[in-house]
Amino acid sequence: MQTRSLTAEQHELYKRNILLTGVGVAGQEKLLNSGVLLVGAGGLGSPVAFYLAAAGVGRMGLIDADTVGLSNLQRQILHAVPDLGRPKVVSAGEKLHALNPDLILDLHQELFDVRTAADLVPNYDIVIDCTDNFHARYVINEACLKANKPFVYGGVLAWAGQMFTVLPGRGPCFRCIFRNDPPADAPSTSELGILGAVPGVIGVLQASEAIRYILGTGELLVGRMLIYDALSASFCEVSLERDSECPSCGNMNCD
Repeated sequence: MQTRSLTAEQHELYKRNILLTGVGVAGQEKLLNSGVLLVGAGGLGSPVAFYLAAAGVGRMGLIDADTVGLSNLQRQILHAVPDLGRPKVVSAGEKLHALNPDLILDLHQELFDVRTAADLVPNYDIVIDCTDNFHARYVINEACLKANKPFVYGGVLAWAGQMFTVLPGRGPCFRCIFRNDPPADAPSTSELGILGAVPGVIGVLQASEAIRYILGTGELLVGRMLIYDALSASFCEVSLERDSECPSCGNMNCD
């Protein structure tokens, strides 16, 4: 894809970004020429996509096989009542283009599996996990390790959320931390519920993490898990260690 430069209109649109230390015109053009893949267009994908589009990311891939259901609207703010029954990627794409007509959107209404991961992941600068299941996260992890692409994990349940970033060759991967699938009877949002604002908080943080990575500024959540508790309005951080016996990344050389 040809390198793009900011237009006069984009200079005005993003001037609050450009004023930031660590951004400037050069950083804003990095965002314009970046590509981000979002796996999922629901509770986490909604705030991630909105804020990346608003920040001026130039290209975004959205993959989600689902359609909009009534129970989604409590937290999936890319969608509204008129979208019920429509594919989530189509509904999301309309909202994102309305916000940022310059955004290049790749919409994939299909399941994210080993095949689609191998096809899509190498084409983007960073992958953001906006899924709700561990199987998809293991697939993201393996594809990103193979393609040497970072991904930002996010998980939410009930009143809490958590996130960290996997940067191949630096720090632990997803399987270092979650070696095995959770048990089949592990509770989910279908049983325990989810406060709609929680994926909003985690999604905004995931978007911020991706922006920092693209700009090459700040400190990423590599080797650190950030945990949010909405009941106490508090954050805490847990250190994460790479597992030298990890079947996914144990044979990789790390900085």
